[in-house]
Amino acid sequence: QVQLVESGGGLVQPGGSLRLSCAASEFTLDYYAIGWFRQAPGKEREGVSCINSSDGSTYYADSVKGRFTISRDNAKNTVYLQMNSLKPEDTAVYYCAAQIICTVVSEYDYWGQGTQVTVSS
Repeated sequence: QVQLVESGGGLVQPGGSLRLSCAASEFTLDYYAIGWFRQAPGKEREGVSCINSSDGSTYYADSVKGRFTISRDNAKNTVYLQMNSLKPEDTAVYYCAAQIICTVVSEYDYWGQGTQVTVSS
């Protein structure tokens, strides 16, 4: 069974950094695009970033461009989301998801359980 596991969330002060990890078991991430999404209380789940497997192309939401970086380490079967200059509005549960290509949130087949990120002083 395909499983994705997020880790690396926590409490951080505004301006701080966190690195989220998305690890896979029972399948190889190499062949999948991995998207990062977030959902704040009372809001819809939104796309944050995505990295394709075919050419390594990456996408970012406007709200995180220049602050977040997505990368993948195929040897470790893990995708990372480096988050710098964090803001209170980045507070949310962050999820990773897998699909053949980067696409809209409703098209992803496999999801992790989420990791909480809280940005607060």
